[in-house]
Amino acid sequence: MVKVIKFTKMHGAGNDYIYVDNTKYPIANPEEKSITWSKPHTGIGSDGLVLIDKSKIADFSMRIFNADGSEAMMCGNASRCIGKYLYEYGLTAKREISLETLSGIKLLKLSIKENTVEAVTVDMGEPSMELIEYREGGIKEEMIAQPIKVNGKEYKATAISMGNPHLVIFVEDITTVDLPIIGPVLENHSYFKDRINVEFAEILTNGDIRMRVWERGSGITQACGTGACATAVAAFINKKSGRTSNVVMDGGALTIEWDEKSNHVFMTGPAAKVFDGEIEVED
Repeated sequence: MVKVIKFTKMHGAGNDYIYVDNTKYPIANPEEKSITWSKPHTGIGSDGLVLIDKSKIADFSMRIFNADGSEAMMCGNASRCIGKYLYEYGLTAKREISLETLSGIKLLKLSIKENTVEAVTVDMGEPSMELIEYREGGIKEEMIAQPIKVNGKEYKATAISMGNPHLVIFVEDITTVDLPIIGPVLENHSYFKDRINVEFAEILTNGDIRMRVWERGSGITQACGTGACATAVAAFINKKSGRTSNVVMDGGALTIEWDEKSNHVFMTGPAAKVFDGEIEVED
């Protein structure tokens, strides 16, 4: 038996996902569906699949699956898109929404003009270095500006968790980084037992941070919200920027503020609908 599932493709700064209201169209085997639907030529084409559902502890819940079928803990860009989806499709009239994720409840604040969500600010919670421990000579410790060797070259890297793990490396010239080659090597480095997201970043002359990302499970993407947050935090820790940064990625820019009083990271940026569609699946 064939059934039709309605979906919406959306992107946040170029980080695009397929969004499905799981209360109306429950998805069996989302891991497999994410692999199949994410393919650019034979599927819908995306960085993964996002399921929006009810929650017992928040207004709504989110599950996110990467293009390789692995389930992610959190995605900042997807969270902003969910805020836009929920409001514009009439699932809520709230302008502040709580969202259950695998890395905890995130709070979304919508900026609305003429019934259109133009931007969303997400309270991403507190960053942590304790949640990512790397192994050097059998000793586990926090990784802040510590050496890591890849393909015969040594970098200084900082590991930050924003609910999911990130490795941030600052370079003088980001255009010299061969991300398709070095990204997967770092993602699967022996230091990190559960793999890791990788960000290369350059501090520009105007103070902005230019960043490129290799996402765990998806490869090169146009943007990564949690990666932008981790990069901004790493820049402050390494005395390369202040507590508020403009992080410029391939798909666009996000404003990241690490609030000193609450210790929470706030991410502000756009969310955009690409198109609505239907796809047939075997029931």
